[in-house]
Amino acid sequence: MQKAVADTVDRPIASQIDRPTTSPIATPAPASTATLYPVLIALSFSHMMNDMMQSLIPALYPVFKQSFGLDFGQVGLITLTFQMTASLLQPAVGVFTDRRPMPFSLAAGMGSTLIGLLLLSQAHSFNMLIFSAGLVGVGSSVFHPESSRVARLASGGKYGLAQSLFQVGGNAGQAIGPLLAAIVVMPHGQGAIAWFSACALVAMFVLFQVGLWYRRNHTAPRGKRAPMAVAPHGLSRARVTFTIVVLVALIFSKNVYTASLSSYYTFYLINRFGLSTESAQLLLFVFMASVAVGTLVGGPFGDRIGRKAVIWVSILGVLPFTLAMPYVGLTMTAVLTVIIGMLMASAFPAILVYAQDLLPGRVGMVSGIFFGLSFGLGGVGAAAMGNLADHTSIEFVYKLSAFLPLIGLVTALLPNIDRPRVKLGK
Repeated sequence: MQKAVADTVDRPIASQIDRPTTSPIATPAPASTATLYPVLIALSFSHMMNDMMQSLIPALYPVFKQSFGLDFGQVGLITLTFQMTASLLQPAVGVFTDRRPMPFSLAAGMGSTLIGLLLLSQAHSFNMLIFSAGLVGVGSSVFHPESSRVARLASGGKYGLAQSLFQVGGNAGQAIGPLLAAIVVMPHGQGAIAWFSACALVAMFVLFQVGLWYRRNHTAPRGKRAPMAVAPHGLSRARVTFTIVVLVALIFSKNVYTASLSSYYTFYLINRFGLSTESAQLLLFVFMASVAVGTLVGGPFGDRIGRKAVIWVSILGVLPFTLAMPYVGLTMTAVLTVIIGMLMASAFPAILVYAQDLLPGRVGMVSGIFFGLSFGLGGVGAAAMGNLADHTSIEFVYKLSAFLPLIGLVTALLPNIDRPRVKLGK
C-alpha cells in the first residue's frame, strides 16, 4: 500500500494515463450483464450511512462555533481538514485497488469513520475537533473509489443509473444528517454524536456482505490475468488529458458553489433572516434532499440523452438561479436553493461516468480522483469563503459565488464520446 501511495504522489495525473487510450487496459470483467439491484441497493444504503455520519460535522458547526468560540476561518479549517484527508487519499486508494482489488477494504474504511465519530463526541479542544474530522475523512477516502468500482461492475451496462443509485444514497445521507443533528444532538449535546457509531457498525456488516460477493465474482484467480478492456473513443493521450482538465474545471465550479451552501447556508439564513439554528438546519435538510433528487435523475438521463447534454444543463443552466438567490426573500431563497441543488447535483454522475468512459480500465483511479476533487475543492472553497466572510459578510460571499456556474461554458470543449445508451421509454 505504501508503495502504491508513493507512486501516486511521485507521478502526475497525466502520467497515470500515459498509455494510448486505444490499447488494452486491465480491468475485471463483469460476471453478468444483468443489473444487480441488490448489490447497488446495498452500496447505496452504505453510502447513505457513510455520508449521513459525515454530514453531522457541518450541521453541528453552529454548536462547535459557540462551544469553542470559533471564527468563520476556523470553521472553514475544519471543513478543509475533513475534506482534504478524503481527497488526497482517494486517488491513491483508487490506483492501488485498480492493481489489486480489496473486497473488504470498504468495511475496514468504515471503521475509521466509527473511531472518528467516537472521538468527536468527546472532543474538548479545537485540535481534537480537527483530528476527529480527519479520521472521518480517511474513512470516506477508502469508501468512495472502491464502492464506485463495485457499482459499475454491478451496473449491467447502465453506468449512469448505477452511479446515480449509488450516489443518491450519499445525498440522502447528507440530507438526513442535519435533520438528525437538530433532533438528536442539539437537545442532548455533543456526546450524543457517539450514538451514530451504531450506524457505522451496521454499514460495516452490509459492506462485508458486498465484499463477499465482490470476491466471488470479480477477483481474478491467482496466476491468471484479468480480462482486458479497450477504450472505444480513439482519442489521443493529449486530448484525453485536456478533457480531464476540462472536467476538473466543471467539478470546481459545481463543488465550490455547493460548499458555500452546505457549509454556510445555516449562517446565511440566521444572519439575513433571523432564523433559529433549528429552523436553519431544517432548510439545510430541504436543500440536501433536493441534491439527492437531482443525483437520482442525472445518471439515467445521461444514459438516455448523453452525459455532455446533462452537464450543459446542470452547470450552466443553474446560473440564473444562483444570480437571483442573494436578492430574494426567505421563501424564494428556499425555492431557489431547491432548484439549484437539483440541477447542480445532476452533473456529478454524468461527469464521473464520462471520465470512466475516457479511461475504462482505471475505474478506481478515476473515481478516486473525481470523488477526491469533490471533497478537496469543496474544502478549499469552504476555507476561502470562510476567510472572505470574516472580512466582508456571508451575503457578499453568496453574491460573488453566484458567478461560478459561468465556468460551465467550458462544456463546449468536451468531445462527443458518448451516445445515448438507453432509448427513451425503456
